Amino acid sequence: MEIYTEDYQICYDPATATVSFIGSLRLSGPTEYAPIAQLLTQVADVEQTKITLNLEQLEFLNSSGINMLSKFIIHVRKTARVQMAVQGSQSIGWHGKSLRNFQRLMPGLQLEFL
Repeated sequence: MEIYTEDYQICYDPATATVSFIGSLRLSGPTEYAPIAQLLTQVADVEQTKITLNLEQLEFLNSSGINMLSKFIIHVRKTARVQMAVQGSQSIGWHGKSLRNFQRLMPGLQLEFL
């Protein structure tokens, strides 16, 4: 499962249950984020014990994208069968503030800064 555009790439590695985000996500609203949300939902529907979102190379994510990821994390939290980890970068400013908010949505979420 992969999504490639000129501005961003999203790749799923089933061996590690990791979804990697690369580039800049500046889509406008839920309709444009629907393919990404669908990919994430498909990942969650596979019987995994842990899902990792690697955002280390995601340079920009607008509020619509943060909302989409927040809804996904809440969806995973409600299933209560999957652990989540989010990986970010210390060198990208928005990661420090925004990624910590994901822990408020899912207290058991592991947050790693690489």
